[in-house]
Amino acid sequence: MRAQRPNSREKILAAAADVARESGPGSLSLDAVASRAGVSKGGLLYNFPTKAKLMQGLVEGYLREFEQALEAARTNDRDENPLAVYIRLSANDCEEKQPSASWIFSAIAEDPDFMTPINTFKRQLFERLKGETPDLKSLLICYLAIEGLRSMNLFDADVLSKDERSLLVSSLLDIAK
Repeated sequence: MRAQRPNSREKILAAAADVARESGPGSLSLDAVASRAGVSKGGLLYNFPTKAKLMQGLVEGYLREFEQALEAARTNDRDENPLAVYIRLSANDCEEKQPSASWIFSAIAEDPDFMTPINTFKRQLFERLKGETPDLKSLLICYLAIEGLRSMNLFDADVLSKDERSLLVSSLLDIAK
């Protein structure tokens, strides 16, 4: 039995993620992605007609990976409540330096539907956590604090020291109990 080859869409997304990590999403060029993926620019445009659609594909891939990591963490530690799993995973995710938000603004300007998968994911995640968390007040505090961490990270406006960030996360985990 032969191993399945990745399709061109997956190759393009993997190449785009690599190029974005190396040079930043704001300077992502379709030519560089096509070259890295080993496809023609026409092949890239067939799969992703605009740079915004390519960026949307990257975001959708990130959301899928986060969902899979969330499910894996919940499966591996069934004793920890779902809100605490979300806090821990999100806090770890926020530790990674994110690229500048400028690429998001340019993608939104080119295609306002860019935010649709993000908004849908966040709404579904919040609703699921709401169904699994008996205390709505705790959920709201924790969810919005984590989203605040994400926003500070995205906009490179993190005003918290490492100790303050650790205190926030441990406080959120206490609230989530």
